[in-house]
Formats: sequence, structure tokens, C-alpha cells
Amino acid sequence: MDHHDHQSTSGESAREHPVPGHDHAGHESHIGHEGHGGHAGHADVFRQKFWLTALLSIPIVLYSEMVQDWLHFSMPEFPGSDWIAPVLGTFVFFYGGTVFLKGGWDELRQRQPGMMLLISLAIVVAFAASLATTIGWLDMEFWWELALLISIMLLGHWQEMRALGEAQGALQALADLVPDEAERIVNGEPQTVAISDLRSGDLVLVRPGASVPADGTIETGRADIDESMITGESRPVERGEGDRVVAGTVVAGSSIRFRVEATGEETAIAGIQRLVAQAQDSRSRAQALADRFAAALFYIAVGAGLITFIVWWAIGDIDQSISRTVTVLIISCPHALGLAIPLVIAISTEMAARSGVLVKDRLALERMRTVNTVLFDKTGTLTRGEHVLTGVHAEDGDDDTLIARAAAVEMDSEHPLARAIVRAAGERTLPAVSGFRALPGHGVRATVDGAEISIGGPSLMEERNVTVPATLREQTDSWSERGAAVLYVIQDNEVVGALALEDDIRAESRSAVKALQAEDIRVVMITGDAKPVAESVGRQLGIDEVFAEVLPEQKQDVVKELQGRGSRVAMVGDGVNDAPALAQADVGIAIGAGTDVAIQSAGVVLASSDPRLVAGVRELSAASYRKMIQNLAWAGGYNVVAIPLAAGVLAPIGFTLSPAVGAVLMSLSTIVVALNAQLLRRLDIRPE
Repeated sequence: MDHHDHQSTSGESAREHPVPGHDHAGHESHIGHEGHGGHAGHADVFRQKFWLTALLSIPIVLYSEMVQDWLHFSMPEFPGSDWIAPVLGTFVFFYGGTVFLKGGWDELRQRQPGMMLLISLAIVVAFAASLATTIGWLDMEFWWELALLISIMLLGHWQEMRALGEAQGALQALADLVPDEAERIVNGEPQTVAISDLRSGDLVLVRPGASVPADGTIETGRADIDESMITGESRPVERGEGDRVVAGTVVAGSSIRFRVEATGEETAIAGIQRLVAQAQDSRSRAQALADRFAAALFYIAVGAGLITFIVWWAIGDIDQSISRTVTVLIISCPHALGLAIPLVIAISTEMAARSGVLVKDRLALERMRTVNTVLFDKTGTLTRGEHVLTGVHAEDGDDDTLIARAAAVEMDSEHPLARAIVRAAGERTLPAVSGFRALPGHGVRATVDGAEISIGGPSLMEERNVTVPATLREQTDSWSERGAAVLYVIQDNEVVGALALEDDIRAESRSAVKALQAEDIRVVMITGDAKPVAESVGRQLGIDEVFAEVLPEQKQDVVKELQGRGSRVAMVGDGVNDAPALAQADVGIAIGAGTDVAIQSAGVVLASSDPRLVAGVRELSAASYRKMIQNLAWAGGYNVVAIPLAAGVLAPIGFTLSPAVGAVLMSLSTIVVALNAQLLRRLDIRPE
């Protein structure tokens, strides 16, 4: 590789490798649910049990004397009809109630009392009272309440598991993007093979409309690639030879052949799946609060139940004593509390993933709402990390010819600045070139139309002892002041023109900065580039503060300095040298560009390279936190009001709640929480 000398440095865009798989934490708030497969499996179990128990509850209710008296009807009697309620009720208790009893036992064994243990207590007391009535020890008709209670509980849990399963469907949707088969090129011919048979180094054909089966690099062909499922970007992106492609993306327009570099668990999409699963399983501060509340509620409910039992027994009404106690245990079940946080986590994480935001750490997402300073790394984050031609000055006024000749000379060079000049030439017809030669440390040289043309920076001018014409110096000085790399074009020892090249600022960066500043967030930029380069980019983007000429190992110190001023800092970067700063920041946000999906030190990863998503992350953080607090307030407030009513404090004025009505109210509370969490789906964090 030849080396043009120029005045800007970068080297900040190297990326870390994706992190390997991780261990998933469980939902501690759903201890009773664990060990039965995924949420979809839970939903199926509860659905089957609900329909059968609901069906069996019908004859139990119809043969209840209390219900017959209320509704003024009677059922035909026959030998054994008195045993319909006890027999079917016992079956409902063991068939429908087993899942709650197992969950309650798990909570008791792990000394983490919560929702399942409360439900278990309620149905055990109800079953014992019903059984005692059947054998003549008590005078209560409770079988129909027990059957309806278990049916309603199963319905509530079925809907909860269904909601969680739908939210976590993002994982399965990602898995479904990767095809089952691929066309591997063997001896020049495509052969259909299973995905599991692909190996690194294989050449694979992908036809128009087909999904890419693995990560790799295009060898032949050019096509539009739909990467929306990975990056959240709706518009297809054109990819050609040398460009990376990612498993799960869709090829449109024409076929491509690419060389496989990663398969299976090593692919970007597998990394995204791991991050989504990790985030949905990770605990949050709000969840820890909910778990403590649920444990406290268990003791409160049991205490309230005992007091209720003793008070009503002392009054002399044993039937009311048992009925009120069961109602207290039922109505205080922290079912809504158990759903309040996990459902918000599942929905917000799914929404983020669909928008190209991968949440590794729930705490990072929660902290994002408190951030008041965003620190952007420049190269590869606010800029593309590649130079573009931004200025041309030909001494004879013919800029097009100057560009064409410069591109012809640079055609055989591998230097990034050379590639920028060739790209700038576009569709221009380039003259014939001979005698190309790299000049290490100075530039390149070749013969064009019989004239020797050299291209390079100030060191080439010194080496050739050539003076820059006064008419050109004013232009090149202004380029240098704003940090552009200046290359001179010398023809036969005479400067005939100059070119300015600068790191390409992302079109989205201006919008990203404005969106954050509109929320009263201070935007700061950090870079290893020279001050003129950094200050020029800062001015163009309206950055509040710029740190320039910062060595990689000093970036962490800049974050500490900002934190020392009282700022809560989110650091946004893409390079391996950003890792310490990402870890030091209150929130580390890595730009993954759709392939390197997990810079290990970041809590949040942007699968696309769009910095506007940073504002979206903050908006999602605030919205999901609001939903968590609203749900906790509703679930907690409901119990504060419901437990005294269930205990019978209004019984003197004739108002009481039956256990079945208590179960209905508890289920309604759960529905309110679930619907409130679903309102999060109205939020769209994708840039317009």
C-alpha cells in the first residue's frame, strides 16, 4: 500500500468481535412459571387447563343451591347428583390447581414467597372448606367458588403468558429470517445444502428474493440488500464486491455470490438473538422493587387473612370467617404486580430490537432517561470513517479534467484517499495511464497522455522542491484550516491543481444533534483528530463542546471529567479503543453497523450506524420507565384498597365480596396492567 501524507488522522473505527453466548438470568418474579419451557409453552398449558376447568365448572355452578336460589331455577335431581360438585370440584382442584400448587411449593422451598404461594394458600383453604362442608363439618357451599376461582386464575395466567410470548416472539422472528438451505458453489455449480453444512470459506449463491444464509463478503455481483430486520432501516442498501452481507437479510434485484465468514451461533443475527434474550431476562431496579413488594405483600396478606379469620370467628360467624379469609388471600394475589414489570421489559425490548436498538443491559436503558450529556466519538459515529472529495481547484479552471487525470493515476492505489478520488470521478472517462509507481511516504506517480503526473501532500512538494502558486495557496490554506487533507497534482514539476478530502459527515448526524439538544441534552464530541478537523466538524454539526487530539487511552479520562462536572454521560462509539470510555460512562452505546453487534463494554448496541437512534433510546427509556411506575402504582394501590374490602370492613353496612368476585377483581387488575403495558407499542423510535 502506498502512503499519501495528509493532515488528518483517524484509526478510530476498529471494532471488537461479538461477545460469545451468555448465561440467561431467570424471571425471579415468575418463579412458579419456570421449568415449563418458554412463555409460548406456558400459554398452551394454561389454555388447555382453562378450557377443561371452565367446562367442568358449568355443572358445578348449575348444581349449586346458592346459585339456584339467586337465579330462581332448579336442576333435575338423580341418584348421585349431590356428588357432582364435590367430585368435579376435586378434579378441578388437582388438575387446574396443580400448576399453582407447584409454583407455591417452589417459592416456599426457595424462601421467596410471592404470587404463586398466595394463590396456593387461597385455593387450598377454599378446597379444605369445601371438603369439610361435604363431610358435614361446616355449613358452607364453596365448590362453585373454588371452581370459578381456579378457572379465572388459569384465564389470567393464560393471557399473561400469551402476552409475554407475543412480546418475546421477536426472537423467533429473527430465527425465522435465516433460510433452512443454501446454494453452495462446488466446482462452479450450485448445490443445495443444509445451513448446518455451510463452513467458513464456502462460496454461496444467493438469488433475487432469497435470504442470505450466513455472514460473509460479496465476491461477485451487486444487489440491493433489505437489512431492515437487522438495522431497522427501511430502505434497501446497495452492496457490491468487497461489501459485507449478514445472515437473514434479503437480496433484491440480482443475484450475488459471497464467501462465508461466519455461520450458526457466530453470525450477527445469532448475536442479536442473544442480546434480545439477555435483555428480556435481565433484571431491572423496578423489577427488584416489585419483587420486594410481592414478598412483603405475601406477609401482609397472610397477616390480614389471620386477623380476618380471628375477628369473624370471635364474632361467632365461622362461615364468614372462612369466606372472608379466602377472599383476602385471593384479592391480594400480586398477579398484576408480577406482570407489571416483565411485560413492559418484554415489549420495550422487542420494540427496540425491531428498530435496530439492541439492549444488552436493562439498567443501562433505565439510566438513559437521566442522561443530560451525550458524548459522541467522531470517526465512524458522527462521520462515516471514510474520506470524500470536498474541494477541487484546477489552475486552468478545468476541474473535470483534473479529477479524471487524478483518478486515472490513483486507480491502482489501495490508499483510502486514492479510493475517494476514484469514487469522485464517477462515470467520467479516464485517460490511459502507464508507468504507475508508488512513492512511499510521498504519494504516487504515473504517465498520463505523455505527461508525468505526481499526486501527494506537502512532503511531496518538499521532496520535489515545488512551490505552490499564490493563486492556489489561498484556497489550500482555507482547506487546511478546516482540517481537510490536501493533495497537490503536479504535472512535469509544475503544480496544476489541488484536491481537498475530508471524513464524510453522516447526513443523519445533524438531525441527531438537534434532536438531543431539543431535549436540553448537551452534545459533546471526542476525537483523536487534529483540532482544526474536530472544530470544523463541531461547527458544521452545532456541537456544544469538542475534545480533540485525544489519545485512545485518554477517552476514559474525558468521560470522568464530564462526570466530575455533575453530568450524567452517555458515550456513543464504535471502536475497540472506545471500550474503556463506554464502560466508564453512565450509559455505553455502541454503534454496531449491523455486523459487529456486541461491543462488550456497551449496555446498548445500535445495529445500524444511525446516530439519530440515540434520541430514540432516551425516549424509549423514559416511556418504559413511566409504564413500569404506572403499573406498580396501580398494582400496589389496588391491593391497599382491595384487602380491607375483602376482609369485610364494610360488612356492617351490608357490603361484602365473595371469593369469586375477588378473583374477578384481581383478574381485572391484571388486565389493566397488561393493557397499559401494551400502550408502549404506540411509540415509534425509528428516525423518520
